[in-house]
Amino acid sequence: MLAAALAIAGAADAAVPKVLRYAVEEHATSLDPSGFADIYSEEVAGSIFEPLYRFDYLARPVKVRPQLAAALPEASPDQREFIVRLKPGIFFSDDPAFGGKPREIVAEDVVYSIKRIFDPRWKSPQYPSFSDIGIKGLESLRQRAVETHEPFDYAKPAEGIVALDAHTLRFRLERPRPRFVFDLTNTVAPTAVAREVVERYGDAIGDHPVGSGPFVLASWQHGSKIVLARNPAYREVHYDEEPAPGDTAAEAVAAQLRGRRLPMVDRVEISTIEEDQPRWLSFLQGELDLAALPATYSPTAYPHGHVAPGLARQGIQAQRIARPDVVYTVFNMDDPVVGGYAPSQVALRRAIGLGYDNEEEVRTLRRGMGLPAQSVVPPSTFGYDPQLKSEMSEYDPARANALLDLYGYADRDGDGWRDRPDGSPLVLQYHTSASLRPFNELWERRMRALGLKIEFMPGQWPEQAKAARAGKLMLWFLSWNASVPDAEPFLRLGYGPAVGGENLSRFRLPAFDALYERQSLLPDGPERSAVIAQANRLLLAYMPVKAHVHRIGVSMYWPRLVGYRRHPFVRSFHSFVDLQ
Repeated sequence: MLAAALAIAGAADAAVPKVLRYAVEEHATSLDPSGFADIYSEEVAGSIFEPLYRFDYLARPVKVRPQLAAALPEASPDQREFIVRLKPGIFFSDDPAFGGKPREIVAEDVVYSIKRIFDPRWKSPQYPSFSDIGIKGLESLRQRAVETHEPFDYAKPAEGIVALDAHTLRFRLERPRPRFVFDLTNTVAPTAVAREVVERYGDAIGDHPVGSGPFVLASWQHGSKIVLARNPAYREVHYDEEPAPGDTAAEAVAAQLRGRRLPMVDRVEISTIEEDQPRWLSFLQGELDLAALPATYSPTAYPHGHVAPGLARQGIQAQRIARPDVVYTVFNMDDPVVGGYAPSQVALRRAIGLGYDNEEEVRTLRRGMGLPAQSVVPPSTFGYDPQLKSEMSEYDPARANALLDLYGYADRDGDGWRDRPDGSPLVLQYHTSASLRPFNELWERRMRALGLKIEFMPGQWPEQAKAARAGKLMLWFLSWNASVPDAEPFLRLGYGPAVGGENLSRFRLPAFDALYERQSLLPDGPERSAVIAQANRLLLAYMPVKAHVHRIGVSMYWPRLVGYRRHPFVRSFHSFVDLQ
C-alpha cells in the first residue's frame, strides 16, 4: 500500500509542469529572426529558433560550438570562402504551413533566411550589419529590387551563399573576414526559416515564429507577457556543457546536469514589468524565479558584493558580472540642433558630454553597479582597454561652459537659456521612458548648470527604436549589448553604412569608416588593437554618442532554479536550467 501511494505521489509530482518565470523591463518587438535588433526579442527568439553556432553555456573564456551546424566552418586560406555543414535530421516545429507533414531543415532554408535580410520588403534592422559582411551577390539582388520596385528575386542565385547540397552551405565574401564564425554565432538572424511559413503569415510573421528550437510560442500578450512551451517535436539533445578546468562552480553544475534531456522546464513565462520596484517585489514575493537586481536595491540586497543575510537565509543566490555593454546617449547627426560636423556643432556635443557626470550616474543612480565608460567598447570584448582614461567620462562643467561661450551659444533674449549661434532657440529634446526619471533629473540638473534647456519626451521602446532608425529623434538614451566577444559591433555605432541599423546617430565620417573597415580585415593582435583605438579617438572627437557606463549585472535567484549561470553573451538560457 505504501509503495503504491508513493508511486502515485511520484507520478502526480512528475505531472506538475515546471514553469520558469521571470520579468524584463522592455518587451519584445518581433519574433521574426530578420525583424529585430533588440536583446528582448533575441532572448525569446533564441529559444524558438536555433543559431548555426552558439557559445557553450558554461565555458569561460567563451567557446564556440556547433548548433544547427555539424562542425565549425571550413575556411579557405584567404578567409574569403567558408563551408558550413548542417546536421541532418533536424526538423521545424509543427505548423499548419507544412500541411501536417514533418519538415526537415535544409541548407536552402538558411539561404532563404539570409536573403530575407536583404529583401527591402522586410526593412530588416539586421541588413546594415549583414551588408557589411560582404556576402557576394546579395547587395546586387537588393539594389535590383529597390531600383525596379519589383519583388526581391529569391530564385536568382547569389554567388556568396549557395546550397551545395541539402546539408552544405558555401559562403563567398568580398573581402577577408577572420571572425566570420561570430557572424553566425549566438544570433538567429542567419538561421533556418521556412519559406512556407513566411508565405502563409506574410506581414504577421513576427507573431508566428516557427523554428527548430527547444520551445515554441504558446501565447503573446504584446507589451505584457510571452509564454513559451516545450517543443514536443524537439529532437533528443542532452546537456553536455564544458566548463573550463578549475571553475569549480561551473564544474558542479555540469556534474549535476550532464546527460539530462533538454529542455528541462516545460514552460517559460516572461512578463514585462517596466518599473524596478514592482519587478523586484514580484521576485521577493516568490512570484519570479529569477531577477536582475535593480541598482536602486543593490545596497540593501547585495551589500559589499554579498547577498544580504535576510535573503541568504531564504536560500537566495546571486551572480555578478561586468556586462559587455555600453549605456549611451545618441546624438542625431542629421538633426539641425545637435547634429552636424562644423566646429560649433561638434563643440555643442562635446560640451554636453563634459557637462554630464558619468561618475555621479554610477555612484548615485546605479549604486556603484557600473564602470564609467571611456569608450563605446565594453569589457569582455577584444579591443577593450581597461587602462584607458578619456574625455568620454570626464566631468568638467567649466570647460563645457567655455566651449559654449567660445562658439557663440549665448542667452540672447534674456530668458535664462542659451540660444544657438544664429540666435534661434536651443532646446534639447531627450527621448526617454517613465522608468528613467532619476536619469532625466540628473540630465536636467547638469544641463541647467550649462544654461541648456532640455525637454524629456517619454515613450515606449519599440516606437522609439523605429523612430530612431528613421532619424526622427534628437537625443535618445539606450544601451547596446554585445552578442560576441569583439569590439566590431560597437564600432558599428558610428559606421556610415550602418545608418538606419546599429548606427542610430547617423554619423558619417570617411576617416572613421576606413578605420572600421581596416580593423575588420585584421586578425586579433596589437595592430588591430591600435586601429580600434584610433577609431575610438574619432568617436570621442566628434561625439556622435556619449558613452555613460558599462553596467555591472547581478542576477538573483531562488534555490529552486538549478543550473543558472549568467553568461556575458548567451541570453536564451531557458533550455539550460531546471526547477526543483
